[in-house]
Amino acid sequence: MNNYMRFEFPAKSENEKLARTVCAAFILELDPTIDEVDEIKTAISEAVTNSIIHGYENDTGTVCIEGDITGREVTYIVRDAGCGIDDIQKAMEPLYTGKPGAERSGMGFSIMEAFMDELRVESCPGKGTTIIMKKRISEDAG
Repeated sequence: MNNYMRFEFPAKSENEKLARTVCAAFILELDPTIDEVDEIKTAISEAVTNSIIHGYENDTGTVCIEGDITGREVTYIVRDAGCGIDDIQKAMEPLYTGKPGAERSGMGFSIMEAFMDELRVESCPGKGTTIIMKKRISEDAG
């Protein structure tokens, strides 16, 4: 089973729910478990929130999400054209936050890594960030 989708939306916090819903609906053809849907929704939420809060610093911009299903593996790519990340390794450390005064927990990448089978982050300061996440949906899910 192969499928593909792509959508863009303004980098506004209220659109995080839209992203979660679209990405969850996209995998329904694979008959995932409730846990698998919840894990994907949470990982997408973290990636989109990072784009809005850190990438655009709550300024105007666009977030793009691409989804690809190949067999029973889903890949999501969350991309922004925001400020980028200077030190990806540092940013991926648990509890690290670039906005300590903003009550951020610094667990976004750790959560994405915990809930997805694969996580890759690419970024160029001043040009944006791309987060690639993959998850295999179990055969006997439903």
